[in-house]
Amino acid sequence: MADDQGCVENQGAGDAASEDVVDAKPDRSSFISLLSKKKNDAGKSIKATRSREPAYQYNMDFEKVGKCIIINNKNFNRSTGMSVRNGTDRDADALFKCFRKLGFDVAVYNDCTCTMMKDLLKQASEEDHKNAACFACVLLSHGEENLIYGTDGMTPIKDLAGYFRGDRCKTLLEKPKLFFIQACRGADFDDGIQADSGPINDPDANSQCKVPVEADFLFAYSTVPGYYSWRNPGSGSWFVQALSSTLNEHGKSLEILQILTRVNNRVARDFESQSEDPRFHKKKQIPCLVSMLTKELYFCK
Repeated sequence: MADDQGCVENQGAGDAASEDVVDAKPDRSSFISLLSKKKNDAGKSIKATRSREPAYQYNMDFEKVGKCIIINNKNFNRSTGMSVRNGTDRDADALFKCFRKLGFDVAVYNDCTCTMMKDLLKQASEEDHKNAACFACVLLSHGEENLIYGTDGMTPIKDLAGYFRGDRCKTLLEKPKLFFIQACRGADFDDGIQADSGPINDPDANSQCKVPVEADFLFAYSTVPGYYSWRNPGSGSWFVQALSSTLNEHGKSLEILQILTRVNNRVARDFESQSEDPRFHKKKQIPCLVSMLTKELYFCK
């Protein structure tokens, strides 16, 4: 499942590529030694047939697919108390290739302060997107609930996404704004549980109606509120491994929520931690989707 090519990070003598760590504070890496257990993906994907109704699909017939900004925070100021995020370069590289394959203009920014993150996204929101179909942003960092770390501290995720609201970024009005966030959202572990077994909308309505400023956003979080998010220094985070492989396989054929539901499935079923310490043994993770999309999104014209 993981993309083993393109990792530009050299592991230090003390780094163990098989140890999983979490993207949150406090840093437990000094006393948690975890191994990633990736279960065999025996079930191959089944091509689904689905009728498409153009009136309920985002228009992708633009000159460009759009811009994708990847913010990859690996190293943090000592004052934050946050550890180095080994493995994040592999995540950034895998997603760079995925989104470029989908037709996005991709730019990667490494080790950004809070001010730099705000400035990057504010500047992007002020650009002219009239010839673009959508916008995407990837945040790879440490985090807490509703917050993302810059190299020098935390900033609310809502503030970063807010630059693209309908009343602030007019050239992306009624176009999808996608945010993919690999970061912890708390300090809880998911123990998992053993399973027994495996509109009202009128397309002919007046086009001059008001549009909610918070409409047409999608947030794909690596984990649910309150929980840790796992990352492997050798192969990257569980969420990004699943996201990149699913985008590579189905990015131009399935609708975005279908894609992300399959990502949920892969993370939930294919990954599990192992540790000699029972407190950290056989932990699970489930990503979380928050969609304000008003139409179906296919990355093809």
